[in-house]
Amino acid sequence: MDRPPPSSRRPPEPDRLCGLAAVSAVFARRPRDVLRLFHLPSRRREANPFCAVLAGMRRPYREVGEEELARVAGTVHHGGIVAVATRRRVPELVLPLAPALRVAPVLPVLDGVSNPHNLGAIARSAAFFGCIGMVLSGDPRGAGLSDAAFRTSEGGLEVLSLWRAPDLVSTLPRLGVMTVAAVAAGGVAPERLPAAACLALVLGNEEEGVSEAVAAACDARVTLPGSGRVESLNVSVAAAVLIHALSARR
Repeated sequence: MDRPPPSSRRPPEPDRLCGLAAVSAVFARRPRDVLRLFHLPSRRREANPFCAVLAGMRRPYREVGEEELARVAGTVHHGGIVAVATRRRVPELVLPLAPALRVAPVLPVLDGVSNPHNLGAIARSAAFFGCIGMVLSGDPRGAGLSDAAFRTSEGGLEVLSLWRAPDLVSTLPRLGVMTVAAVAAGGVAPERLPAAACLALVLGNEEEGVSEAVAAACDARVTLPGSGRVESLNVSVAAAVLIHALSARR
């Protein structure tokens, strides 16, 4: 089937950011991307500064009821306030990493993490523990910047710089920093990794983990020792524990 001419293609759907933390972050980081704002009467006080910004740009904002806000947000879990913004671009990673990007001790790299809630939770933990950016792989299983990811990240996805690496196998050796694959078994404990100013932590798909080809491209493998009473941790929980442990070692 022939593709439609470029002029007839629909523009990408905008980002919908739900909750006060996510809305605050988008206004702090890219206010000119915000197209409109909706909020409940109960959020009037918090929304007023954002409404003033939009008024200055001659963009709409509205106080609405629960039913309309749920329709705008696409979920009842909207936190009483929703910003609609131009879709955020995720540029391709430029190698090697610039020195300014090596300031943070850990750079999370997501190898096919498919659940948008996990993507958002990892971004939230990464931002909380001081990471500057995060890399998303080109794996088709990987989650994108969806409404659910923004909501779960609580502003983390806005705080972090984001890049995309279409081919991690060729990218990882050229990052210019130590690369470590998080694996369920067979890796060293975090405290046994050699000291490094910055470390790229590769986190894998929920079902299959880090692919063998990607793990082989890393300098080391790390495993969280557990009790053995359950097989493993959710990838977002493992990410938080590892980011904290590796950041504390710096």
